[in-house]
Amino acid sequence: MLNKVFGKVFGSRNDRQLKKLNVIVDKINALESSFEALSDGELRQKTDEFRQRYRDGTTLDELLPEAFAAVREAGKRVLGMRHFDVQLIGGMVLHQGKISEMRTGEGKTLVATLPAYLNALSGKGVHVVTVNDYLARRDAEWMGKLYGFLGMTTGVTVSGLDHAEKKAAYAADITYGTNNEYGFDYLRDNMAFSIADKVQRGLNYAIVDEVDSILIDEARTPLIISGPAEDSSDRYQEINKLIPKLKRQEVGPEGEEAEGPGDYSVDEKAKQVFFTEEGHQRIEEMLEAAGLLQSGESLYDTANISLMHHLNAALKAHALFQKDVDYIVKNNEVVIVDEFTGRTMPGRRWSDGLHQAVEAKEGVPIQTESQTLASITFQNYFRVYEKLSGMTGTADTEAFEFQQIYGLEVLVIPTHRPMQRIDHGDLVYLTINEKYNAIIEDLKDCNKRQQPVLVGTASIESSELLSKALTKAGIKHEVLNAKQHEREAEIVAQAGRPGALTIATNMAGRGTDIVLGGNLEAELAALNSTDEVAINRVKSEWQKRHDQVLESGGLYIISAERHESRRIDNQLRGRAGRQGDPGSSRFYLSLEDSLMRIFASDRVSSMMQKLGMEDGEAIEHPWVSKAIENAQRKVEGHNFDIRKQVLEFDDVANDQRKVIYEQRNELMEADDISDTIREIRYDVVNEVIDTYIPPQSLEEQWDVPGLEEALENEFSQRMPIAEWLEQDDTLHEETLRKRVLEEIEQAYAEKETQVGTEVIRHFEKAAMLQVLDGLWKEHLAAMDYLRQSIGLRGYAQKNPKQEFKRESFEMFTQLLDRIKLEVIRILSRVQIRAEEDVEAIEAQRRSQMPPMQFQHAEAEAMAAGAEDQRLAQAERNEPDEPFVREGRKIGRNEPCPCGSGKKYKQCHGKVS
Repeated sequence: MLNKVFGKVFGSRNDRQLKKLNVIVDKINALESSFEALSDGELRQKTDEFRQRYRDGTTLDELLPEAFAAVREAGKRVLGMRHFDVQLIGGMVLHQGKISEMRTGEGKTLVATLPAYLNALSGKGVHVVTVNDYLARRDAEWMGKLYGFLGMTTGVTVSGLDHAEKKAAYAADITYGTNNEYGFDYLRDNMAFSIADKVQRGLNYAIVDEVDSILIDEARTPLIISGPAEDSSDRYQEINKLIPKLKRQEVGPEGEEAEGPGDYSVDEKAKQVFFTEEGHQRIEEMLEAAGLLQSGESLYDTANISLMHHLNAALKAHALFQKDVDYIVKNNEVVIVDEFTGRTMPGRRWSDGLHQAVEAKEGVPIQTESQTLASITFQNYFRVYEKLSGMTGTADTEAFEFQQIYGLEVLVIPTHRPMQRIDHGDLVYLTINEKYNAIIEDLKDCNKRQQPVLVGTASIESSELLSKALTKAGIKHEVLNAKQHEREAEIVAQAGRPGALTIATNMAGRGTDIVLGGNLEAELAALNSTDEVAINRVKSEWQKRHDQVLESGGLYIISAERHESRRIDNQLRGRAGRQGDPGSSRFYLSLEDSLMRIFASDRVSSMMQKLGMEDGEAIEHPWVSKAIENAQRKVEGHNFDIRKQVLEFDDVANDQRKVIYEQRNELMEADDISDTIREIRYDVVNEVIDTYIPPQSLEEQWDVPGLEEALENEFSQRMPIAEWLEQDDTLHEETLRKRVLEEIEQAYAEKETQVGTEVIRHFEKAAMLQVLDGLWKEHLAAMDYLRQSIGLRGYAQKNPKQEFKRESFEMFTQLLDRIKLEVIRILSRVQIRAEEDVEAIEAQRRSQMPPMQFQHAEAEAMAAGAEDQRLAQAERNEPDEPFVREGRKIGRNEPCPCGSGKKYKQCHGKVS
């Protein structure tokens, strides 16, 4: 109550922030006339002036009014577009490292030029992030004219560019690209063999377009660079034959799995499948009959872990993943369909064997399973930037998550012209058929009045069902889904013409405004003529169509179902009513829709029964809309908990990733790592000696033959230690250690003398990089296995998150020790004759690098979704508990508690 009173008296925080920014807008407007008076050359010179002032100590905030005035003037001269005051506010919000919520059609592409230009003055680079290659290229070409006019360079990074093109793109003042490409380039840079192989030049400032789509919808789906693992395609095909013979448990009245007979259950909310006890017994019998499982063995035996992995993947492929909804089959390949945007994602593959299982199900060639070489989530990638900002039409509903995860505040920017769109209430029907019949009738009416309509569907399957029904009814229409991707720009350009009817899967990220009357610019470009008469004729025809559409009520948005997220619904609605145009929207629902069936059917159906609904009749009531909105809130909250869970686990891996990447960078930048090698050698040799000569032990406890053998095996050094001890009575533990170390260092010094200092320094770097990369790759696989199994610790009354942190830390400590040991082993054993040998080793290393695949992984498969769901559910009610160690921590150099007399690190704490 007090908050409401305070808000009315003083205005909301959003209002107060906008009021402050309006003061700066007045300053920019005051500069407009003086910038208009400048010649093109003088305006261009302003960039050099701003750069010099920045170098002299003027801050970007102090330069902002003049820089924004320069960009506004350049926009007028080059693009024929003047930044509105609200666009200046949007630009300032982005410069402050916040999220600017601007409605569709408010010119977000133009807004980005303001902070991009200002922040590029520092010379550290600016990355503008879009959702697809088409928009990255379009915006770079379009806005590049403005930047070029002001003397700044523009680059674009998209898939398919070679190394030199990538490097040039990142060297530009302002770079456009997709979120996937930026992330993959970052991972590739951290797998590079030398500084020259890297393309990015630091992550300074990012402006993320459609920020909600990238930082929230895709936050659970990591970017993975992988290489081929061992081929197991036969196993996928064999198991694929068994899965259709299994029976699914019956579904209860409220959508839950019944406890009755059946081999497996499906959790549609969590997107997970589980074998029942009956199912385990049945599948074991089937596997035995197929010769895949030995008689008497259990699926849970250690030796059968990979078999269980194949079974789970195959069951998911059959029970959860539908053709033309989650993927399409094109050119004999399974191509993923992005669940948020409806676009196909060629080249992207699901991880954990799921893609191979779907390929087996569809009978297409099975491609080799992959092994992770590098991975990162968008959450952790974008948090690497020194400053991050974003813009979208729909962010306010997720303001809490942006603040908590990314530290980004959301500011809602007012529209340039008042919104005129009418949003009608939802119409709810009993069945899908009734719903589609009602949509067809509505579309017939719109067709008579020549009102353009955009129909949004949640899947390719729905769009094609509706398309068939319209074809049957004789209504002309266009379909815009993953299968029609190539014609996207052409279809969208004409979607605002009188009588145009366009069916589209998720319009999120389509990135092109639907102009009432059709896209005039596209028509003029197609005309490709300088004839004034022809141009005026096209403009006149367009104006007539534009006026006709305005009279018919503007663009009408129909959605065939509600999405899980209110944002996606708002994005679809936002296609109408741009820049003060008239428009309207309506959602058609049925109790058989996915969202209603899983989350809201019981409440809504009871309401419908009370109201005495009949077949073919619709209900439109605020109660129903409220129940549906609550269902969406429930899903959004559920998904937020999972994203938070994924992030908390990925943060552990991220800390380790930072250490490894930092070490790699230091290695590549250093010319001489001999001091580091010397320190590592000292540690490694002493650890080997500790194993056979425990510190402070009696000579009778020493294993001298074992030490001689170990030194020869590990360091290729034959040392007659037994003879030394017989010949020299003064040798004791410390002096013996010193002598062994001196012998090894002397042998290495002789090797250096033979081949030359420069060659040995070069080889040290190459060897250390090779070892670090190889063991890091193995560590990533081990972390994946740990991540997938850690949820089971909950059954032992242990906190899985704390257990994961503890075990992953131990694994990482072991990794660092193994890197040291392996590097010294290689340097001691290898025989180098000349620089050519080092170059040959590097060339071999490059050639052995497997062909890389770039995956934007399926979220639940990658993140062990079932565990995330359970842990997220549990943690809503449980506060974080500090990790409590069981018993005293044993130091690595303390005696092992087993009583062997050895140090703990050389006994039960030994690195394997």
